[in-house]
Amino acid sequence: MVTTASPPSHSPGTVRSLLRLWPYVRPIRTRLASAAAIAVLASCVGLVIPLVLKWLVDGPVAHHDPSGVWLGALYLLLLGIAEAVLFGFRRWLVARPLVSVEAAMRTGLYRHLQRLPIDFHDRWPSGQLLSRGTTDLMLLRQFLAFPLTFLLVNGATIVIGMAILLLQQWVLGLVLLIPSIPMMVLCGYFERRYSKAARLAQDQVGDLTTVIEESVLGIRIIKGFGRHRSQARAFHGLSGQLRGTELTKARLLARLWSVIVALPELAIGAALVLGSLSVADGDLSAGTLVAFLSTALALRWPVESIGFLLAMTQEAATATDRFFEPMDAAEEADADTAGTAAPESGGPAAAARAALPEGAAEAGELRFDGVEFRFPDAPRGTPPLLRGVDLRVAPGETMALVGATGSGKTTLTALVPRLHEPTGGRITLDGVDITTMPRGHLRDLVSTAFEDPTLFSASVAENVLMGMGMGMGTDHAPTATADTADTELARALSVAQADFAHALPEGTATQVGEQGHSLSGGQRQRLALARAVVGRPRFLVLDDPLSALDVHTEALVEAALRRVLADTTALVVAHRPSTVLLADRVALLSGGRITAVGTHHQLLRDSPEYAWLMAGAADGEAGAPAATCEEADR
Repeated sequence: MVTTASPPSHSPGTVRSLLRLWPYVRPIRTRLASAAAIAVLASCVGLVIPLVLKWLVDGPVAHHDPSGVWLGALYLLLLGIAEAVLFGFRRWLVARPLVSVEAAMRTGLYRHLQRLPIDFHDRWPSGQLLSRGTTDLMLLRQFLAFPLTFLLVNGATIVIGMAILLLQQWVLGLVLLIPSIPMMVLCGYFERRYSKAARLAQDQVGDLTTVIEESVLGIRIIKGFGRHRSQARAFHGLSGQLRGTELTKARLLARLWSVIVALPELAIGAALVLGSLSVADGDLSAGTLVAFLSTALALRWPVESIGFLLAMTQEAATATDRFFEPMDAAEEADADTAGTAAPESGGPAAAARAALPEGAAEAGELRFDGVEFRFPDAPRGTPPLLRGVDLRVAPGETMALVGATGSGKTTLTALVPRLHEPTGGRITLDGVDITTMPRGHLRDLVSTAFEDPTLFSASVAENVLMGMGMGMGTDHAPTATADTADTELARALSVAQADFAHALPEGTATQVGEQGHSLSGGQRQRLALARAVVGRPRFLVLDDPLSALDVHTEALVEAALRRVLADTTALVVAHRPSTVLLADRVALLSGGRITAVGTHHQLLRDSPEYAWLMAGAADGEAGAPAATCEEADR
């Protein structure tokens, strides 16, 4: 079920929201200011045209001077060409810089999302984040390119034009000023209503994006269960809500535009009548009336454009608020925040590395001391998922973690690479608290493989070598060079029994497709396991890494894993007895605590809960694994 991200309870205001764009706009401020000045100059050139008309009517036309008429026509032509050239130059000035601003904001958003904690991504629908990086940024670029400039240009044009009108005939000028009061009141009312509708529409676009993304990624489930009609109905409902919101926006804009167009037209009509009477009475020249009306008509576009300029400004303000909502979220705290800029000065990163004992390059100790964990969004008063977890995994030891479904095994393993932060206690590697290590260094030491393997739209080799930290934009040095990549890739594929990759159409250069759905579940899991072992990590965390494998492949993988685990400190979440037998010792997680630690044989004998879990797992396996468990029990 998609949930629209709710807007903030207190809107910071249009101007205050848009001012937050200044750090991104500042590098191109000179070009934007130049473009605005050129646009104002172009508008002023347009306002000179009525003055030429006045001279033309009162001079050459009144005196029947054909040469003067041709000269006036030439002036008008040159002024028109100058106005067009200036506006074109303005557009050229801002086009490329604004695309660069949009790209910089999108890159900054993407980089920031990568650094946000897992808890943030658990709460936010992916479509909402995607729409902020696409649709909202497009709205901001359009605002910077057009409304931002023309709110200034049209405002200056109206002020200068009204000054010209008042100088020409102040009585008629006051007639044109009368509608400004109701128009300002209307614009204030419109701003509040339209801002709410614009925010709702942008959130609904995010919801639609989420539904489309989930439908594409889950197309096998939808087709497999024949749920395409129900999904279509859900999409149609969300689409109908967005349609209703867009119609609300259209009605608000139509009402504003009708008033903005009607009031100036009525004022111009009244000025025309009064001016004609003044010309008839001889109080006003015909040229002055023509120039006055021409200036008033030239101001129609700046006045009438206020409606959609305000609309685009409101949409830009809400898009800015939406963009900064994830940007304002706090990034993961990292020990190397201050030290990455100058690693040679001996910052926290160097301190963490220096704290590692000598001779511990091949193996290390993993220890949990009184670790507690509660999800940040858990209701108040809910007991923590993990409480008082004490566990020591000796250097080079493989520890199996066993427990009932929902006991917190996956969560406990996620604490080691700091995908989640413990809310109490501490976790140490070689006696060093992991919270004092830079995340990049920590994740060089600890490699993970999850039960639900995720592959990216890239080649087999790129997916596997991601475990080496090569070319992934990390702040730390890669663990291997390109020269050794092929050797490590072949070794990792062999360990994971993923040699099927060599038989793919383009070998390890074959693109696996989005989410790796072009491969079977077992193939994806083997590639994920290869990714975990390719970097020869000192610490290995495996979350039921063999669940999707058949019995024969599992046996081959286990045999290869034994060789890898012999030199690695490993914590392995296990459900099958065959996986448990990979471990030197077993830890039983129950009730949020480690309730028993020992060998598989010891726990089968001394722990009824462990024996019950293993008996159920053995019953769920076919022949060979069950027999293995029985033999171990003897």
